[in-house]
Amino acid sequence: MGIIERKEREKSEMKQFILDAAMNLFIEEGFENVSIRRIADKIEYSPATIYLYFKDKDEILFTLHVAGFELLHKKQKAIQSESDALLRLKKHAEAYVSFGIENPEYYQLMFIMPGPIAKITMANEWSCGIRSYDLLKENIKDAMEKNQIPKGDVEIAAFGFWSFVHGIVSLLIRHLTFFPQESRLPMSLSAIDYFMHTIKK
Repeated sequence: MGIIERKEREKSEMKQFILDAAMNLFIEEGFENVSIRRIADKIEYSPATIYLYFKDKDEILFTLHVAGFELLHKKQKAIQSESDALLRLKKHAEAYVSFGIENPEYYQLMFIMPGPIAKITMANEWSCGIRSYDLLKENIKDAMEKNQIPKGDVEIAAFGFWSFVHGIVSLLIRHLTFFPQESRLPMSLSAIDYFMHTIKK
């Protein structure tokens, strides 16, 4: 490995080191309570070091936010080759729940913590989230057009569908369910099966 490649790798590793520390602090202490200095203390570097990689705390937030949605979108795209629209919609729900369980820190930052959500809303920077939501709407529209689910307002149907899977993930990652840990994912998948059965035409 040459000097340039090594420096690029070290830069990338340092950037990820900062992002990981910031993520943990945002979850543990709340976005509003975390400063650049607090992040610097966490990684045992000076604040000036962080400013070499990020303009401010908001840029760190947006970087984490986009990274989370990239992971979610990758899972969603992986099921798009399914030709059966209803089965694809079911797999879409399973992919969403799987993402939340596998990435609870990202999920909280993306959908649950009020501070980051307010920041994203004020900046009108939710294009990565809209992309994932549009994919859900496409799958619902396809299932409707193929008469696999009742026809109706796609926007309302998508909101209802998202609310359902979001509720499952929120209960699981915030430990707000009394089901044993080992049965939570199977219970979630069974709930999705039941939900799909109820909307099936």
